[in-house]
Amino acid sequence: MDSEILRMASSIVQNMVATRTQNPMSIEDVEEALQRVCATLAQLESAASAEGIQPVAKKEGPPVEPEKSIQDSHVVCLECGKTFSQLTANHLKTHGLTPREYKKKWGFRVRDSLACRNLQKTRSKAAKKRGLPQKLLEYQEARRQAAKQAGQ
Repeated sequence: MDSEILRMASSIVQNMVATRTQNPMSIEDVEEALQRVCATLAQLESAASAEGIQPVAKKEGPPVEPEKSIQDSHVVCLECGKTFSQLTANHLKTHGLTPREYKKKWGFRVRDSLACRNLQKTRSKAAKKRGLPQKLLEYQEARRQAAKQAGQ
């Protein structure tokens, strides 16, 4: 069986299972649904090829350039093309990636934020308003003093 058909069928069945919270599907129901969806997709593919319909070629590469994916008001996921105010670890998990792996794959520095610029600015202002930069400096100085005294 074509791996693309199996991937599409599993995605369809996963969505079916996820939407049935009131009446959950049993394992047998899931297996049956997967078999039926696979069969239907295979039939559609064979019918399309018999009629001479060519499948649309998949566009390779990201939906936007990595440098342009982080905008002022949104961030574009380079894996699926969806827009967010911040790319969360939970979303990246749906692509089988951690934030570190995503950054490495697309050429971002490890320290780069995966949040839109407006959100970054808002968080920066809130941190400064709470006095976090000054508290951090005081904490670092106290640690230096403690290390100095422990070394003597």
